[in-house]
Amino acid sequence: MTTVHANEIALGIESFGDHDAPLVLLAGGTTMLSWPDALCERLAAGGRRVVRYDLRDSGESTTTDPQAPDYTLRDLAADAAALAHKLGGRPAHLAGVGVGGMVARVAVLDHPGAFSALTLVGTRSVRPGPPDDDLPDHDRATMSRLFARPMPDWTDRESVAEFAAAGAEIRGDDPVAARAIAARIWDRTPGTAPPVQLANQMGMVFSRLDCEPRWRERLPAIEVPTLVVHGRRDPFFPVGNGEAIAREIPGARLLVLEEAATVIPDAAVGEVTEAMLTLGQRAAGKRDRLVRDAARGGCRRSGEHARHSRSGHI
Repeated sequence: MTTVHANEIALGIESFGDHDAPLVLLAGGTTMLSWPDALCERLAAGGRRVVRYDLRDSGESTTTDPQAPDYTLRDLAADAAALAHKLGGRPAHLAGVGVGGMVARVAVLDHPGAFSALTLVGTRSVRPGPPDDDLPDHDRATMSRLFARPMPDWTDRESVAEFAAAGAEIRGDDPVAARAIAARIWDRTPGTAPPVQLANQMGMVFSRLDCEPRWRERLPAIEVPTLVVHGRRDPFFPVGNGEAIAREIPGARLLVLEEAATVIPDAAVGEVTEAMLTLGQRAAGKRDRLVRDAARGGCRRSGEHARHSRSGHI
C-alpha cells in the first residue's frame, strides 16, 4: 500500500497485477477494504491492473472534521478522475461499492473521458437519506437493530471489531469476515488519530455529504458499458434499488447475487470477477469500433478531398 497525490489531496491506494495492463479502479464504500482481496487478485489474474483506494476520510487518505466535511460528492468524483489520470491517463474501468458507487456514477457523468466502463455494487440512485417514493427504503427492523447497538470505544481495536461483527450479523453479512476487515481498518488508522477519525473509517461522515445536484435524472446520459451488482438479501439498499439503476442506465446489465446481503461474499467473487472482466471486454470492443469508425471517416474525408482537388474544386 502507498499514498499518491491527486486533486490536491492524498489518497491511499493498493495495486495488483501488471502495471501496463488495462486499469480497473475500485472506489471503496469507505476504505479500500470494501473490495475483497480475492476479487482484486482474480481481476489481476484476468489481465487487469487493479487499484483499490480509500475515499477521503478513510484509511490512509486525507481526513477532515466529520462534523463539517469541506467537500461534496462531486469532489470525491473529481478525486477518482484525477487518480485515473495519475495512474496512466488511459480511460479506466471504474467500480464503486456502496457510497463508492455513488461516487463512481457522478465521476462517469462529470468526467466521461476518464472512464471506459462502470461497475456499481450495492448502491442506489439517490443520496443518503429518505429515498424517492418509487425506491425501496432501508429495512426498518434491520435499521432499528443497528441503531440500538451501543457505540464502540473507537480507541480499542477489539471493541471496534466486535461492533462491526455485530452489525454484519444483523445485516445478513459474514460476521467473521466483518470482524477481520474492521480490525484491518483499525490497524491502518494512524496511531495519533483522534477517536473521531476512527468513526470516519466506519463511514459515519458520508451521511452528511452534500450530494447536489441530484444524479438520478442524469443516469440516462451514461454512455459507457455498465454492470450493476446487488445482493438479493440486502436490507440496507434493497434489491429494487439496483434494479432501478439498471433500468435507468442505457444498456446496463443487472447481476443479482441470490445469497448476498450488503457485501460481495466469498462464494460470489468468481461470478462478479467474470462479469467485470466481460464488461471490460465490451468496453474495449466499443473503443475499438469508435477508433475504426473515426479512421474510416478520416479516410473518406481524405478521398473526397483528393477527388475535389483533381476536379479543380479546391
